[in-house]
Formats: sequence, C-alpha cells, structure tokens
Amino acid sequence: MKKILIVLSIFTLISCENEKEISSVNPVNWEKRSIDLSQQDSLIYGETYLSNYSQIYSYTEHSTHNLTSTISIRNTSIEDTIYILSAKYFDTHGKLIRTYFEKPIYVSPMETVAIVIDEVDMEGGTGANFLFDWAIKPTTTEPLFDGIQLSTAGRISFTTEGKRIK
Repeated sequence: MKKILIVLSIFTLISCENEKEISSVNPVNWEKRSIDLSQQDSLIYGETYLSNYSQIYSYTEHSTHNLTSTISIRNTSIEDTIYILSAKYFDTHGKLIRTYFEKPIYVSPMETVAIVIDEVDMEGGTGANFLFDWAIKPTTTEPLFDGIQLSTAGRISFTTEGKRIK
C-alpha cells in the first residue's frame, strides 16, 4: 500500500509540473487593456529594441544556465497614457517566438506592465530580444523598456535597457 501511495504521489507531482505555463502572461489581461486607436490622429510612433537572455553561458560555450526574465513596459508620464502597438519576442536566431497581444494596449500614467519569461522557457536562448512598437501624444515622454534577468539558484542577476531604433 505504501508503494502505491508513493507512486501516486510522484505521478501527481510530475503531472503538476508538466501543466506549468511556459510564459506567465495571461492573454485575458492584454484583452482588458486593448484600445482602439483609430480616433487618435496626432500620435508619434516609435519602435524600441530590448535584449533579453533566457539563458547565459556558464563555464563554457557548451553549458548554459536558465534565467527568469521580467520585461517592464513603463509609462514615465505623470499625465498621459501611452500605447503599445505590439510586443514581439524573438529567439537568438531572429525567429519570432510569440507576439504578446493582437490589438494595441494602453499603459496608464506612471504605470508599469510586465511580461515574465519563466525560467523553464528556454525558447529565446542566449540572444533573445524584443521589439516594441508604441505611440504617444507629441507632448508625452517616451516609454521606458527594461529587463531584469535572474536566477536565485545561480545567484545571478542583471538588467538590460531598451534602445529606440525608430
């Protein structure tokens, strides 16, 4: 009887682990933030690149260490809403892995919205990156994009900062 309980316990643990999300982004949250920009006629458009690391090399080029990434989309304006048109995640080889929302979303004044890439999500590899397309009113400060990559097991943490490319 004890052996059966042990086997059932192990099976339950393995089943729960396999149900873990690859990326902890709930699409429902993006849908709640979606906005129709067709009525906004005087927006300034831009694009920002952000490097991200799902993994980093450890010891040699043949050994990697997995990381959790928190990607922050920050509205630095105290008065105006900003609009994020797309958030695209690419792997080391430039292949599109996923797009996080289908419609533009809003970020309220001084608000931060996060995308979390779980430690078990290794699709991005050692050279993953994001492209963010955004829009702001002419008098609004540009959004800030940054990433924190970390592993508490490996005691590693570092940040990356977005760079406007358009």
